[in-house]
Amino acid sequence: MSDATVESFLDRTLRNLRGAWEDISVSTRHYWTGAPRPDLPTDDLEKIRGQMSDCLSDKGGEVTARVRAADLGRSYLSLNQTGRHRFLSLLATEFGADHVAVDTAIAKLREAKDEEGRRRAERSLRTALVPRWRTLLRRFTALPEGVKFLVDLRAELIPFARETPELADLDGDLKDLLAAWFDVGLLEMKRITWSAPAALLEKLIAYEAVHAIRSWEDLKNRLDSDRRCFAFFHPNMPDEPLIFVEVALVSGMSDNVQTLLDEDAPSSDPRNADAAIFYSISNAQRGLAGISFGNFLIKRVVDVLKNEMPNLKTFATLSPIPGYRRWLNARLEEGEGLSLTASERKALVQVLEPGKDVSDLDLIRTGLGVDGWWDDEGLSEALKGPLMRGAARYLTTEKRRSGSGAGDPVAHFHLSNGARMERLNWLGDRSANGFRQSCGMMINYLYRLADIDDNHEAYTDDGRIAQSSQIRSLSKG
Repeated sequence: MSDATVESFLDRTLRNLRGAWEDISVSTRHYWTGAPRPDLPTDDLEKIRGQMSDCLSDKGGEVTARVRAADLGRSYLSLNQTGRHRFLSLLATEFGADHVAVDTAIAKLREAKDEEGRRRAERSLRTALVPRWRTLLRRFTALPEGVKFLVDLRAELIPFARETPELADLDGDLKDLLAAWFDVGLLEMKRITWSAPAALLEKLIAYEAVHAIRSWEDLKNRLDSDRRCFAFFHPNMPDEPLIFVEVALVSGMSDNVQTLLDEDAPSSDPRNADAAIFYSISNAQRGLAGISFGNFLIKRVVDVLKNEMPNLKTFATLSPIPGYRRWLNARLEEGEGLSLTASERKALVQVLEPGKDVSDLDLIRTGLGVDGWWDDEGLSEALKGPLMRGAARYLTTEKRRSGSGAGDPVAHFHLSNGARMERLNWLGDRSANGFRQSCGMMINYLYRLADIDDNHEAYTDDGRIAQSSQIRSLSKG
């Protein structure tokens, strides 16, 4: 999914919100002498400050509160990126916790003489610590499309928060609110078929994040009788998928995504399939980043497929290795890592004809530097061994920045869910993105139902990675 495509959908969503709130807020334009200018200069910022204060007021009752929130929301939607950054900075810096109330509550807690007094003081402190922006943000949930507005607002807030420290608390608090509102127990899983509304199908094309959907025919193929697509939806966003997974019903564990997605291949009878291959899982809402749904979605889909088709014996993924090539490039630059066997070295020397006394790393660098090396049968075969061993090493030894868990994000996701690293597939993704990310390799993660809980606990508690003999052998090579 390209950033431009996502932005176009976000812009469309914001236009829809303007329309949804127009009737609510049109009667309140007396708050303004005019709409704020897009970049929100200082004098307009003062008006926004007044609007925010009005939104926190209880005067006028619930209807008035909704009107004020709608008007403030429309003001936000009228701003450009600079204006929205200033809007959010104002909210974060001036509408946090009341410091005077916090200090007063702390003083009363220290002065408490008995248990009852301490409990009252602790309640007062908890109340004082709640930032005022939380009350303001909650005002939007009563509006049509208000929850979607907050999801998209956070999508815009996330990059601002990385650059502006005072916005990090606002982002964290909004994330916590959204996590509570989007608890998995409140979500509905639905199967998406070719007969779904065109608007929803269009969103699948836009939000697909793993293997781009090239055309309507490509999408139709992915929704054929031997395919399944499931998504989570929220009651307050019934037309917006939160996350969706695509599944192929096949015989045996797939090793190549181009073969799996071949539009010219005839569809097969799912009753003859013995494997369900999860080949793509995409988060559709950037504003819900950091809120996990995928593990629940996969497990629910497995349950549904088991009940629908008892003939399915294998549940596995065909997954990318998005961080491998970047890791490999760093190792080669640092002069460490991959080594060649005698036969691999001889093969590369024969193919590349380098000068004498060239190191293993230089041979590998030279080979990878050949344009289209994967189409040269001799060169590809010579590179296969070291690159496969490097991928296994990367997957099993590279750690996350936090120091715990696999460094590759896709590996961490599936290992956390209780899957096992099962099989590396050489040239399993021959797309440009596949070579850019992982030298064309893909991996199967196996969800063996009897082992999921044990694998999950071993990984999350001790960092132990469940892996097949193939992966283990390659990682030690």
